[in-house]
Parts: sequence; C-alpha cells; structure tokens
Amino acid sequence: MEVSMRLCSTAATLFLLIGVVPLALAGVHDYRQALTKSILFFEAQRSGYLPGNQRVKWRGHSGLMDGKVNGVDLVGGYYDAGDNVKFGLPMAFTVTMMSWSIIEYGKQMATSGELGHAMDAIKWGTDYLIKAHPQPHVLYGEVGDGNTDHYCWQRPEDMTTSRKAYRIDQNNPGSDLAGETAAAMAAAAIVFRRYNPAYSKKLLTHAYQLFDFADKYRGKYDSSITVAQKYYRSVSGYGDELLWAAAWLFKASGNQYYLNYLGRNGDALGGTGWSMTEFGWDVKYAGVQTLVAKFLMGGKARGNRAVFGKYQEKAENFMCACLGKSSRNVQKTPGGLIFRQRWNNLQFVTSASFLLTVYSDYLTSARRNLRCSSGTVTPPELLAFAKSQVDYILGDNPRATSYMVGYGRRYPQQVHHRGSSIVSIKVNPTFVSCRGGYATWYSRKASDPNLLTGAIVGGPDAYDNFADQRDNYQQTEPATYNNAPLLGVLARLHAGHAGYNQLLPVDIPLLNLKPTAAQPKPKVTPSSGLIAVTQKATSSWIAKGKKYYRYSVTLTNKSNKTIKKVNVSVSKLYGPLWGLTKTAGGSYGLPTWASSIPAGKSVEFVYIHTASPAQVSVSSYTLT
Repeated sequence: MEVSMRLCSTAATLFLLIGVVPLALAGVHDYRQALTKSILFFEAQRSGYLPGNQRVKWRGHSGLMDGKVNGVDLVGGYYDAGDNVKFGLPMAFTVTMMSWSIIEYGKQMATSGELGHAMDAIKWGTDYLIKAHPQPHVLYGEVGDGNTDHYCWQRPEDMTTSRKAYRIDQNNPGSDLAGETAAAMAAAAIVFRRYNPAYSKKLLTHAYQLFDFADKYRGKYDSSITVAQKYYRSVSGYGDELLWAAAWLFKASGNQYYLNYLGRNGDALGGTGWSMTEFGWDVKYAGVQTLVAKFLMGGKARGNRAVFGKYQEKAENFMCACLGKSSRNVQKTPGGLIFRQRWNNLQFVTSASFLLTVYSDYLTSARRNLRCSSGTVTPPELLAFAKSQVDYILGDNPRATSYMVGYGRRYPQQVHHRGSSIVSIKVNPTFVSCRGGYATWYSRKASDPNLLTGAIVGGPDAYDNFADQRDNYQQTEPATYNNAPLLGVLARLHAGHAGYNQLLPVDIPLLNLKPTAAQPKPKVTPSSGLIAVTQKATSSWIAKGKKYYRYSVTLTNKSNKTIKKVNVSVSKLYGPLWGLTKTAGGSYGLPTWASSIPAGKSVEFVYIHTASPAQVSVSSYTLT
C-alpha cells in the first residue's frame, strides 16, 4: 500500500535531476525463471476462495464476507501490497498492465510455458472487477480501509479489521477509477478474445458502460471515496484515465468513436500537452501517448494525424528522458537505476522499462529510430536500456542484491508483508490478534517464515542503498503494480530475437519502401578455418530521410564433416539481428532450429542497420 507523498507539478513538463552515468555491470540472468516467479507472486496476493490449483500453499481462504454489509458479493480480487485492503485503482491498473504484457508478448509467454498462468492471474482480477460493477453507473472501488488495516498486523486469513466497501456512482463520481477499470476490462477482452469469446464479450460490455460512466459523470474518485486519499490519491486527476480508456477501447473494438475521442480531447485532457517522466497507477499519460503513437505509425490515425503526432512527440520525450538524452532527464542512481522517489521507486522502473521495450519494437516495425535532443537512438539501444533496468532489479547493482524475492543468491528476507511475515495458518492455526501480530511477528528480526516468491519490493534509495528490515516499508514493501509491467519485459528478454520475430509486425505494417541506388557489393570474409562467411546487402530503403540496409550473412561448411558448437563474433552492429542465438559471452551461436551445419550446407542470418556491413567472423567450432 502506498501512502501518497508525491508532489504534483503544475508545469507542462516535469523537472527532474540529470541522471548520472550507469555502472558497467555484467550478469547473465534466467529471465524465464524470473517470469515464472513474478507471476507466482500474484497467487500470494489473492483474496477470496483459493482454487484447487493454487500453487502458493502457505496461503488460505480470506475475505469471504467482503461486500456482505453492502449487499453485494465482493469476494475475490487482489490485496494491493503488504496489507489486506483491496484498492480498486491500483488493482485495475495491474490488470491493464498484465493484459498489455500478453497482448504484446503472449507468444513469448507461451514459449516459456507461462501464458496460462498469466491469463489466470488476469482473470482472477477481472472476475472481481465484474462483481465490483453491478450496475452501469455503480463501481465499488475499495474494500476495507487503510486506517484500521494499518493499526493491525494480521495475516489475511485472520482479519478482524473493517471490510466495509466504498463505491462511486452518478452522485459520487470517480472518472479516474471508472476509466482505469474500463481500460482493464477492454485490455483483458483482447487477451481472452480467442480463448474465451463469451467472457471477452462480457468484459467489453463492462468496458463500454464504465467509459460512458466515467465520461458522463466527471470527478475525481478520491473526492467520493475519501478514505483512499491517504493511500492512493489521484494526483493527476482523471484526464489521463479517460484518454487511456478510450485508447484501449479502440484497440479492443476498432470503434472509430474512441479513436476520434482521442483526437478531439487530446489537448483538453492533457494527452498532447503533458510531457511526463513517470508512468504508473496514477499517471497514465506516457502510456496513452505510447499507444497513440502506435496507432499513428500503424496508419490508423485517419483524420487525427496532426493531433496524434503531438501525442507521439510526448511519448518520445518520455523515452529520451529515461535514456538521459533529453533536455530534462530522469534522475538515476550511481548504479544506473531510474530514480523518482524513495517510497517504492521500483514501480516506476518496471513501468518505464515496459514502455521502452514495446516502443523499441514499435520503432523497429516502423523502420525508424528515436530522435532525441542530444542524438538519435536506435531501437536496440532502447531495448538495451530497458534490459539494464531489469538486470539491476535482478542483481546487477552495487549491492549485488536481487530485488525480486526468491530470485538469485541474495534477496530481501524481511519483506513488509503481513502474510509472508506471519507463520502460515496451515502450519499454526492459532489466531493472530490485531496488535499481537505487531508484538510477535512484525518486530521479529528473523527472516519471513513464508517466502513471497517473485515479489518486487520497493527497492533502493537514490544512492543505491537498501535496508532489509520489515519496518522499512518504503523499501521492503512489494506491490502488484510493481510486477505487472515486468511480465511483458521478462517474456521479451527471455525470447530474445527469436520470440521478437514472431511478434512483429502485428498492428504496424511496413512502410512503403522504394528501391534506392545500387546496393553495396557482397563482402566475403576470409574463411574462418572450414567455415566460409559471406555477407551481402539484399535490400535498402529510405525512411525519415535515413538509408537502411538489410544484410544477409551465410555461414558455409566447406568440410566433409558436420560442424557443431559454432561461435560467431559480430562487431560494429547497430541494429537488430535475426537467425542466431545470443550467448552468455556476448557472441552468437547457431539458431535453436539448427544445432549443427552438415557438410556442404549453410546457415543464414540477417540484420538491419544504417551503416556499412558489420564485422562477422567465426571464433570457434567443433568438427565431428
């Protein structure tokens, strides 16, 4: 749970400190394992009746009377962080970001075997959100309240705190809450469209109703649900959520009304004016701008091209600021981590990493680079920076600490989390009282009795310092919205270029490329022993005033025996490469579908960049 202690800027651009140069830290990470663990965390956050396939065994049923005093069934959903309250705004954002992760990288998740678990995590959230929306203009936005909850330290199975539910309606509006929930329903509808069409249609119906409610009866939700102000105050207002919901409804339905809504309201609601350096459960502008930029690059703007260009300009300002190539950059720690605030800073790191990752892929599909005030950035550079942020979280940092619980050799042991810090009810069913939990478990200096696998905690301070103490809630408390954006990034990084090739382009067609002058002559690299290396430019084009080349490289086995374990060195490469597998040492191996090169046969790979041919050589191989 996050107590709102952030400052609201009134300027059109947020002013942040200039970032410092990140440390050069190297590490090889198992992104598949990290993805598995990150999804598992959501099972530890479940409220309600746990299913038979529940994998986090130390949890039990909880919150089984939620909504009863209000005459509505509100059993289910997620606890947001280390507490036992169900807050609607961050829960809906969590569902939206998990859905976006699958929309972009579902094939990669399927390859890793985690798509089913990720979809289960989304459905646990949407099943609850459907219950919370019993009428078109009624939405329950909170169950329990932070004040009574924070007074007690109890596992969710023992709760004695208030479970009162709070709602918005026509007389007590909440456009930000209704808008975010509409976005969540619409994004999830895309996820389930092929797997559960009836459920997808139901979600889309709720999304339509919620958007209408949000747009027609405008107001901030925390003015209606005042108990949320101390914990999830809507500092940015509701303009970003209205645009965010419209973008997702257009993506889910293809209805031009929502596309035109983005065009008509871009200026009035801040989509074309705010140049942000944060993206999260409160401030959605950078996310909206990224989606609209995709619509524009995909040729879907219709009559909104000029307005959508302004959205894209602001989206790219966000990317440049994160990279440190803008006139006003985000602050970074000495270790290179994006830093915005001491309280749960990693939420901003994971969400920024997601936007950087998807925008890198959007740019690659559109055959263009990112132009920043201090220079041009290629899509691979954008992805590399996102990877550096994820690697920092997983342990490549000055403290050599993983901020994902259960990943790596060193990770937080005293997480600020009621359920993990108190012995499981299945091990010791003795009731834990409200204040007794503080005396016995909160103040205990030992490691948590239950491992909160996959949880991303708040993270280090501005100087890369971190204190692993349960009472250090600013740094050791996890949250669902920390993990949600990371799902897509981890799936993308695990799949590498093989998975990347499956995805693109989906929505973005290639530009209409015109043939240009003669291509560079084929370059034949001197034979590396028994393997001949030949590369040539197979096509070229001009996009946005820059000339691009597609190079094809052939590795030919000249011997009469099979060659295995080929190690390929590629230097002076400034663009994406397909057809080889990146190895731990920074070189490349044969693709997964070709573990060897038979006698007289060849293997081909390709790459794209704007420069002369890269330097390709074979550094080692095994003759069998």
